[in-house]
Amino acid sequence: MRPSVPGILLIVIGVLFLLRNFGFELHLSELFATWWPLVLIALGVGMLLKPKRP
Repeated sequence: MRPSVPGILLIVIGVLFLLRNFGFELHLSELFATWWPLVLIALGVGMLLKPKRP
């Protein structure tokens, strides 16, 4: 069974907010501004590795 991208995205966002509640200083806007290209790369890799339908 292949995990879904929206599900993984929700888990990551939840972990970030949970870490913030535990006292880790996370600036989500700066984090997103820095790492948003990684989301595009991950989506592209996922599309390449997706099996072709006959």
